[in-house]
Amino acid sequence: MKILIVDDEQGIREVIKEYALNEKYEVKEAKNGLEALSILEENSDIDIIILDIMMPNMDGYTTLSKIREKANIPVIMLSARVDEYDKLQSFNMGVDDYVTKPFSPRELMARVKAIINRKKSDKDEYIYKNLRIDYLGHSIYINDKEIKVTPKEYELMCYFVKNKGIAMSRETLLSKIWGYDFYGDDRTIDTHIKMLRNSLGEYRNLIVTVRSMGYKYEEK
Repeated sequence: MKILIVDDEQGIREVIKEYALNEKYEVKEAKNGLEALSILEENSDIDIIILDIMMPNMDGYTTLSKIREKANIPVIMLSARVDEYDKLQSFNMGVDDYVTKPFSPRELMARVKAIINRKKSDKDEYIYKNLRIDYLGHSIYINDKEIKVTPKEYELMCYFVKNKGIAMSRETLLSKIWGYDFYGDDRTIDTHIKMLRNSLGEYRNLIVTVRSMGYKYEEK
């Protein structure tokens, strides 16, 4: 996988690069939008871009707009701005995620992985050891035997897989799986997680409890 880091702060580029290299990514760097566009012209195989908003010569919004004119490469916007307006503007322009500074490099890499996995999940299935999700058949198999899960359990499992390594609160899971107008509570999530774990049997520990927050999916 090839990642392009666009930020005018060399220190931030170096930190992200170090963690990206640890994940075996090939890394390209640019200190402003103009450099980023030039690199993209010469490298059509960039898999994901981490893009700062505040940069000289060409800011992140302008850069993103020009990128979207030519390609649909996944973009994570990186910014010190925490205003809701900036986040909404970024998402309206088509970013895949928005991370505010200061940030955890490990969490950033987890988000990179999640986005790449979502792109990969456009394929027909997910496979981990003897666990398989058949997206077209809407089914989960262990050792080639279909396990029985409810529709919500299936949705939960797919959402976990597509966001591997990212801790998600119960509120997030409720809104993503049940919808914003659902009037349930935390017990709804806990009950479904318990049922899903029971169905997963030997793979139950892939769904990890994050203390005082919620859950995450983690390949062992």
